[in-house]
Amino acid sequence: MDFAAMMPLAATLGVTIQEGSNERVAGKLPVRPDICTAGGIVHGGAIMAFADCLGAVGAFLTLPEGASGTTTIESKTNFLGAGPVGSLLVGEATPVKIGKRLSVWQTRIRTGEGAEVALVTQTQMVLWPA
Repeated sequence: MDFAAMMPLAATLGVTIQEGSNERVAGKLPVRPDICTAGGIVHGGAIMAFADCLGAVGAFLTLPEGASGTTTIESKTNFLGAGPVGSLLVGEATPVKIGKRLSVWQTRIRTGEGAEVALVTQTQMVLWPA
């Protein structure tokens, strides 16, 4: 399944997802000038959106039977380093806790060379049909 194609923002940012399972979601984000801030550094909002895309895929893959979807209800980002224009960011989301109503995912974002860029923790709420 092409998870990135299901999220229009992922396509706009250029997010690709290489692996998606209930234990790990891995993706990449090329740092282009149009997603950067001053000084040619990736914008924090792009980093947060990248992490949210990965965590959302993980939450979707762990939905309980009968659930209709998921939505992010909380997200916290620690910025640890820069993602310069021209670099490739690599993200890996793993579950912290998966429950019937909520799941918590942690996403590590690094440069392709392995330098830490951000650590994002997000809570995804399970949606149920009305």
